Formats: sequence, C-alpha cells, structure tokens
Amino acid sequence: MDVTGAVVLVVVLLVATLAGLVLRSRSGRLRPSGDDGGAPAVAGPGWELAGTEPDGRRALLLQLSSPVCAPCRQTARVLGDLAAADPGVAHVEVDVAERVDVARALGVLRTPTTVVFDARGAEVLRVSGVPRTDELVAALPTG
Repeated sequence: MDVTGAVVLVVVLLVATLAGLVLRSRSGRLRPSGDDGGAPAVAGPGWELAGTEPDGRRALLLQLSSPVCAPCRQTARVLGDLAAADPGVAHVEVDVAERVDVARALGVLRTPTTVVFDARGAEVLRVSGVPRTDELVAALPTG
C-alpha cells in the first residue's frame, strides 16, 4: 500500500469515527419542537397521522419504527410502559415501511424516532433513538 492510500484510509476512519460519536451523543436526547416563547400551540396533524383521537389524553407518543430495528423494540417497551402507567398518554407505533407518508410528513430519516404531540396535535418534542424515561416523563405536556 502506498502512502496516499494509507492517508486516505486514516482520513476515512477518522471521519467515520467522528460521525459515529456524533450520532451516539444525539441518541435518546430530547429535542424540543417549536419553542416560540410560550405562545399558544396551534393545532397540528399528530393525532390524525397516528390514526387515533385524543379522547381526553394530553399527549401522544408517536413512535416511527422499522421491522429490522432492534432499538425499536426497546423503545416500544419503554413507551408502552409509560402509556400503561399514565392514562393521559397514548402510544402508537407506526412501521415506516408500511406508512412512508407519516415518515415524510414528519421529516423522519432514522428509526426509532418518537415524536410527542400535545392534546391539540401540535408537535412538542422528538427523540431519535431509545428515549430516557425520566427525561421524557419530565418533558411531557401537563394539561
């Protein structure tokens, strides 16, 4: 192997490592949506995209998953347990292979991604990767 090939290999490995570290650091972190300084949220498409109604619930955890995604199963357990423990929270899992329209409408490029909507269907926050339960509970809409 010549020097040029070795340099290219080292650069590619460094870039790949850096990209992996960035993705790992973002995994599971909550990202608030539409923080507009406390203005009232306008109605959004959340409940409609999930194919359900609020029925008095204050939050929807819309999980976008794919069939071959191992973290998606862990995310489904976390969100399912959370919804089971709190009647004000709904959890709906959508398979992006079957519902590409939902992934496109929300701009989701990675699974698992959880998008949290309030009672009006407005997006409140999103999480890529397996959410941290305590952080998610603290960030859920309260009323």
